[in-house]
Amino acid sequence: MIEIGKNHTLEITKHVDFGVYLQSGDEEILLPERYLPEGEEKWAVGEHLDVFVYLDSEDRPIATTETPFAEVGECAYLNVVGQSQFGSFVDWGLSKDLLVPFKEQRVPMEIGKSYVVYIFIDKTGRIAASSRLSRYLEECNDDAFEVRQEVDLLIASRSDLGYKAVIDGSHLGLIHLNEIVRPMKVGDWIKGYIGEPREDGKINITLQKLAYEVREELADTILDFLNENGGRLNLTDKSSPAEINAVFHVSKSNFKKALGKLFKEEKIIFHEKSVRLLK
Repeated sequence: MIEIGKNHTLEITKHVDFGVYLQSGDEEILLPERYLPEGEEKWAVGEHLDVFVYLDSEDRPIATTETPFAEVGECAYLNVVGQSQFGSFVDWGLSKDLLVPFKEQRVPMEIGKSYVVYIFIDKTGRIAASSRLSRYLEECNDDAFEVRQEVDLLIASRSDLGYKAVIDGSHLGLIHLNEIVRPMKVGDWIKGYIGEPREDGKINITLQKLAYEVREELADTILDFLNENGGRLNLTDKSSPAEINAVFHVSKSNFKKALGKLFKEEKIIFHEKSVRLLK
């Protein structure tokens, strides 16, 4: 079945003056001539093309070889490029812009600004977008994730408590302000971890690994540095935080713990102003 708002690989079945027809099962759909790839051999009957299916200005299914920034059921950070009596239009990578109806706007949208939106099929069968993410994404864990599980995050909005983020494209969670360990802004894609369960079932997100995970990872990084630099590192546990951060981008506390681990394992030895690798 050819789904509206999705990417498909479809077979070319016939040519017409204004394009080619593509088919999947008993369904047939037009790919206009302006979207045909260069080189006639690429659009011969029997060839397959990767296309995106949407609705034209008359609400008829149509195919394009343009690639949208996201498809139905996904979230994206999109720029507002126009307004109408029905809502705001965002650029989603296609020639035809995508409507965000006024009733689907969490805050009134402004031309030139970008917002994280969810793309969906409305009651009329048209593709639309919404910045009211909680209408479409789950906010409770419901055993979808394990504590400390690594996840992909799309930063969606900011509040007095912290940042709301889309988790793996399906859920919403909160990064509390005290968890912010590096600069971030709405629209950023980052890695994070599922936090401890909340009584209300909603999801907390942490951006920090457990202490022992950080120590293990940093110890391996220090060993790699030593092996690549003749077995010498011109930093010690007495170096300044700025000097340590400039090389390893970590705190002095974590650096000292990683050095202590390597020293106990007899992999390094301390000199006055350096650390040396023990062979």
